[in-house]
Amino acid sequence: MEAQAQGLLETEPLQGRDEDAVASADFSSMLSEEEKEELKAELVQLEDEITTLRQVLSAKERHLVEIKQKLGMNLMNELKQNFSKSWHDVQTSTAYKKTHETLSHAGQKATAAFSNVGTAISKKFGDMRSHSIGYSIRHSISMPAMRNSPTFKSFEERVETTVTSLKVFFRRRRYEEAKEE
Repeated sequence: MEAQAQGLLETEPLQGRDEDAVASADFSSMLSEEEKEELKAELVQLEDEITTLRQVLSAKERHLVEIKQKLGMNLMNELKQNFSKSWHDVQTSTAYKKTHETLSHAGQKATAAFSNVGTAISKKFGDMRSHSIGYSIRHSISMPAMRNSPTFKSFEERVETTVTSLKVFFRRRRYEEAKEE
């Protein structure tokens, strides 16, 4: 409706089919010779300006490369700087800080739990050692039978899980410390 109020002038940009219609239309018969000459002169001027702008842009890009070379900047250094900045942004984000804090707290709890398990294991081995002093050689022969018992298997699995968890924890800790440096 608004287009009708404005007459033939529309404010919307041309669409693909509109551009095709305009390109195929012959407006030269509607223009006077003087208007054609003015448009040709304007066309030549615009083409010259575009050429000049391309040359200026090319010269500025060369100058930019020269400055970067003098400063020792290259694509790899720029990528490193971008990566470092991005990593810094991640580390200063609230989500990262909360996650880091939570994982640190969990690590402290895990360390305390592993310490308690280690103490309990040491105590059990100490108790076993103090009771085994009076055992004869025949009692030690039953060791393979003891190893196959469900209690020993369960204990062995717990120790393996604990050791694996400790290894993972300390690897992560070393990785975090290396990142902070």
